[in-house]
Amino acid sequence: MKILVAEDSPTVRRLVCTRLVTDGYEVIEAHDGERALALALSERPDALVLDKVMPKLDGFEVVRRLRERDDTRSVPIVMLTEHSAEQDVLDGLGLGVDEYMPKPFSPRELSVRLGRILVRAERDG
Repeated sequence: MKILVAEDSPTVRRLVCTRLVTDGYEVIEAHDGERALALALSERPDALVLDKVMPKLDGFEVVRRLRERDDTRSVPIVMLTEHSAEQDVLDGLGLGVDEYMPKPFSPRELSVRLGRILVRAERDG
């Protein structure tokens, strides 16, 4: 399965990508929201892991644009962010984020949560 990881911090992006590759996923990377959106539309990943705060487009705007389209409306999305106040979480879930994980985070937990939403998406899809 192909996962798009969009994170502006090279350290965090490398940590996430290493974990996901170790767990058998094919990973594509973006360092800003504009690139994430372009890759989501061209590469058709099975799921996305998005940071909320990124250059060019924030993660919420990427989610908004993907959810507006019929062909990307149901792609599973995990939001990984330092912004974990209740309103941020509610806003993300309201946009259609499947999982909302605050930083700092456990890469293993992220992989498990991602696996769970992929199983649900495959079952429901």
